[in-house]
Amino acid sequence: MTLSHSTRNVYHVRTGLRERDVNTIEFGDCRETMRRWASHGIKAQMCVTSPPYFGLRDYGHDGQIGLEETPDAYIAAMVEVFRCVRDVLSDDGTVWLNIGDSYANDGKWGGSSGGKHAKALHGNTSIGRTKVTTGLKPKDLIGIPWMLAFALRADGWYLRQDIIWHKPNPMPESVRDRCTKSHEYVFLLSKSERYHYDADAISEPFADSSLERLRQDIASQRGRDRVPGKTNGPMKAVGNINAGRSSYKAGSASSMNDGEHVRKSDAGLPVREAGRNKRSVWTVTTRPYKGAHFATFPPALIEPCILAGSRPGDVVLDPFMGSGTTAAVAIQHGRQYLGCELNADYGPLQDERIAEARRVAAERAFADRQLDLLPALSHPA
Repeated sequence: MTLSHSTRNVYHVRTGLRERDVNTIEFGDCRETMRRWASHGIKAQMCVTSPPYFGLRDYGHDGQIGLEETPDAYIAAMVEVFRCVRDVLSDDGTVWLNIGDSYANDGKWGGSSGGKHAKALHGNTSIGRTKVTTGLKPKDLIGIPWMLAFALRADGWYLRQDIIWHKPNPMPESVRDRCTKSHEYVFLLSKSERYHYDADAISEPFADSSLERLRQDIASQRGRDRVPGKTNGPMKAVGNINAGRSSYKAGSASSMNDGEHVRKSDAGLPVREAGRNKRSVWTVTTRPYKGAHFATFPPALIEPCILAGSRPGDVVLDPFMGSGTTAAVAIQHGRQYLGCELNADYGPLQDERIAEARRVAAERAFADRQLDLLPALSHPA
């Protein structure tokens, strides 16, 4: 069963796709769907996704990911999923993977839940299926995110970064023998050693102290001898020394060798006009979505992934599309989407979110065109 959200038939030179091949969410096992896409030559530039967590929620489908009896079985299933992702990913593509952890609670299900609050957030966690077996001590943190990250690395992915998703409004927990959990991981993985990554698209404003430092005339500084035995002169203030040695794909807008995006500090060192490189701790508030009785993938968490990992017009893949958040964010930023979802009941919710995203994108485009016309209206010929 397929949902198609596009009727246009426009050929994309860079990807070789027609829009009838994308802007689609298909229901069924994502592994089978992606294998079929790969056989037809369909490609995506990037993948951003939040798969079902281990032992947390029953979606009511046999064979669903997350209901495996052991962590190892769950990791094996996830590795298989991302092998299929790799087959439909461009050679310079990336994966942005959000994953949460679980606590060992052998003999029970839902070890990662927040106690009495779990049912309100995630639906039925009393699954009543085969009980999980971790082989760990009760209350042990299983370490699912890093188990998965290392397994994907061993399977050939480049494990480029662990990003901390800091939640200012975490789920309440009744525990008194550890801190309340208020973070999850977003792993950045790449298919190849060199890949597309637009650092400027997600850069952060410089701190005032950094701007002051970059304005300094280093040549006129006396400096200080702060290191005993230092023989190459006094230590001085430094500017931005990121000189283009990176894993960026050659020719991308984020390359520090691209003069269009680089100016020189007084010291002759390159300085980003857009701001400093984004840090690896992202503070994003969780937000419920009307119509979904569980925590959805926050748009503010997806946005920097899409902006850094793709260009306008590129295809963004989510093999666990859920309520359609990834598709909606992709549309709002001028990208296309491609998704899979096991549960067809999400169809109406996806349609609603995608329609709203298209409306917002159209209004934004209209406003931009009006702004472009202002100079001509102000100075008629």
